[in-house]
Amino acid sequence: MGQVPALIVEDKMLTQSISIMEYLEETYPQNPLLPKEPLLRAKVREICEVIGSGIQPLQNLSVLQKIGDEKMEWGHYYINKGFFALEQLLAGCAGKYSVGDQVTLADCCLVPQVYNANRFKVDMSQFPIISRIHEALNSVEAFKAAQPSNQPDCPEDLK
Repeated sequence: MGQVPALIVEDKMLTQSISIMEYLEETYPQNPLLPKEPLLRAKVREICEVIGSGIQPLQNLSVLQKIGDEKMEWGHYYINKGFFALEQLLAGCAGKYSVGDQVTLADCCLVPQVYNANRFKVDMSQFPIISRIHEALNSVEAFKAAQPSNQPDCPEDLK
């Protein structure tokens, strides 16, 4: 599809964020991003799906290019709509992070979506749980290192 991300492992290409994260989870079990309890694992996956299938695709670059001049309004609307649902979902499972007090795959999906929400000027004060979790994740070294502005290929206008 000509999209990112892509991960090459043993001359095989994996695409799509969730499949790559699941692969990393299974191949590096010493740093688990899924809880041991099946219900909590399902909750993490549910949050990943809400973000990865319900919010993010609607403000993806290929979609926005088709929308044209109304892309900011479009992106803002669908992120806002998705975040209202996500806020309710998180109300039932969040601790310090999205699901309890350990960083999970759900948090790995949440951080870039909040980045996009800020890009689309979403009023994050409407989403206190999402904002609190995002602030907590911003103090985690791995998330600091992964910020777009810290990447060597980040365009100057985004730094």
